[in-house]
Amino acid sequence: MPHRVANFFRSSTHSLEHQVSSLAKKSSNKRRRGSPSGSGRATGSELVVYVSEEELDDSQAPPYVPRLKMGDSRTSSLTPDSRKEKEHGHHHRLSFPGMHFGRSNKESHVHVPASLDWKLESPPVVMYGNAENSTGALLSGQLFLNIKDEALEIDSFTATLSVRVAQKKPFANHCADCGTQCTEIKKWSLLEHPLVMMKGQHSFPFSVLMEGHLPASMETPLVSISYEFKAEAIPRSHGTTSIPSIKLEKVLDVKRSLPASETPHHSVRVFPPTNIKASAHYPHVIHPIGSYTLALRLDGIAKLNPRVNTIEYWKLKKVTWRLEETIKTVAPACGRHSPKLPDNAEDQQHKKGIVRTDTRVIGEKTLFSGWKSDYTNANDAKVELELEYSLGKHAKSACDTKSQDGTEVSHQLMVEMVVSQEWAPVNKPSLVTHTGVGRILRMHFGTVLTERGGIGISWDNEAPPIYQDVPPSPPAYCQEANFHGDASIAEMIEPLDGVLAGGPVQRPAEEGGHSHGHRRASSEGR
Repeated sequence: MPHRVANFFRSSTHSLEHQVSSLAKKSSNKRRRGSPSGSGRATGSELVVYVSEEELDDSQAPPYVPRLKMGDSRTSSLTPDSRKEKEHGHHHRLSFPGMHFGRSNKESHVHVPASLDWKLESPPVVMYGNAENSTGALLSGQLFLNIKDEALEIDSFTATLSVRVAQKKPFANHCADCGTQCTEIKKWSLLEHPLVMMKGQHSFPFSVLMEGHLPASMETPLVSISYEFKAEAIPRSHGTTSIPSIKLEKVLDVKRSLPASETPHHSVRVFPPTNIKASAHYPHVIHPIGSYTLALRLDGIAKLNPRVNTIEYWKLKKVTWRLEETIKTVAPACGRHSPKLPDNAEDQQHKKGIVRTDTRVIGEKTLFSGWKSDYTNANDAKVELELEYSLGKHAKSACDTKSQDGTEVSHQLMVEMVVSQEWAPVNKPSLVTHTGVGRILRMHFGTVLTERGGIGISWDNEAPPIYQDVPPSPPAYCQEANFHGDASIAEMIEPLDGVLAGGPVQRPAEEGGHSHGHRRASSEGR
C-alpha cells in the first residue's frame, strides 16, 4: 500500500514515502475505531482506506516539499462531487478494485423438479458369431422418472440409441462432419401426449434388437466406435418460468464373441535354401485375458557332408514372438468435401473416402533359452519349443471385426527365430566350429482376438419350450365342495363339469351296487 499512495501523490522522494507510510498506519488504526460505516471491513470486494485532510498538514513535511492538496493530484480525474467533498473536509476513499476478499454469496441454486435413471434387465450386449450370420443381441430395460415436486407436467419424453463413429484421421482436417458420423438405431417416444405426473417414481420400459452386422465398441488410433443411449424429458413451462429439461446419457459396451475351434490349427513351413522345416500347433482364437501356448518343432537342422566327413548344424540362438494388430478403416467425406458426381452415381458419392491403415504391437517377448535340442543323430536332429504368448499388461487392443462401413480389425502372431551355422567332425562332435553364417526365420500365424462367450448363447436360442401334448385347456373342477364324513372321494370328483352346490350326491343302493359291480367287472376285464 505505501507505493500505491506514493504514486497517488506523484512523489518519489524518500521522505515523502516515509510520511505516507506512517500516515497509512494511522489511518488504518483510525478506521478500526471510527469509520463512517462503524466497521473496519471493506465493502464489497474493494479495499477502502479513509484519509482526512487534517492528517496532511505541513508539520510533518520537510521545508523543501511544498504543501500537497488533494486537488493538486490528478485534478482532471476528479468529479464535481469529489471536489465538493474535498472543500467540506470530508474523508476521501481510496479503493483497490483488483483485490478481492472472501467468496461471493450470490450463488444461484437451480431447482431440479425431477431426475432420470435407468436399469438394464437384459444381459451384457454380446453378439455371437460373425457379422454375416449373427442374429444380434437384445437390449431391454426400464427408465425411471423420479418426480420430486407434488406434480409436474411433462410435455414430451423420448429416448434414442445411436452409434457414434469418430475418425481420428478424417477425410478433411478440422471438419466436424468428416470427423464424426452418428447413426440412429432406435428412437422411443415414451409419451404420446403431455401428461401430469404426481410425486414419485414412474417407470417406462424399452427394448430393441441390435442387428448382428453392427460393429463392436472399440478404441483404436484410427477410429473410435461407441454406442450412446440418451433420454430426455421436457417439462411444460408455465408463464415466464422455464423449467430445464431432464436428461440422461449413457454409453453401452457392445462386444462380439466368435466361436473357437475345438482342435488347434497345424501349420508347416519350409525355409529354403536350407532343409529346416518348422511345424507349429497353435489355437486359432484367443481372448484379451489369458495366456496361450504354441508348440513348435524344427526338423532338418543337421546335415551330413560325406565328402569332408563333417556334420553341419543349425543352432537356435534367439526366439521372438510378437502379436500385431492391423486396423483398416475408410474415412468418409461429408457433403461439403465429397466430389460432385452425376445423378446416376449417387451411391458412389457415399462411398467416397480415404483408406487409413495402421499396425501396432499389442504383445511381444524375446527368449534366449527354454527349448530342447537333440543333435545325437544327424538324420533325426530336432529342436522342440513350447512358446507361451499373451497380450501385454497395458495393451489397448480391439477385437476382430469387419463391418459394412469398411472398418476391419485383424491380428496375427509373428514368430522370428535366429539360427547360426556350425560344423564339427563326425568322429569328434565336440570340436564345434562357427562358420559365421546366420539366418532369420519368420513365421506368421493368423489369429482371431475376440471376447469370451461365457455361458451365454444367442438370444434366438433362448425361446421357451413348446408343449405339444397338452390339451387346449385343463379340465374344469368344482368351485365349492363340502366334504362330509359319509361321502366318498369318488362321488366328489366324478362330476368333472358339474357344480356341487348342495353337498355330496346321494345315490340309491341298487345304483351304487350296480355301479360298483360294473367297475369291478371292467377292472377284471383289464
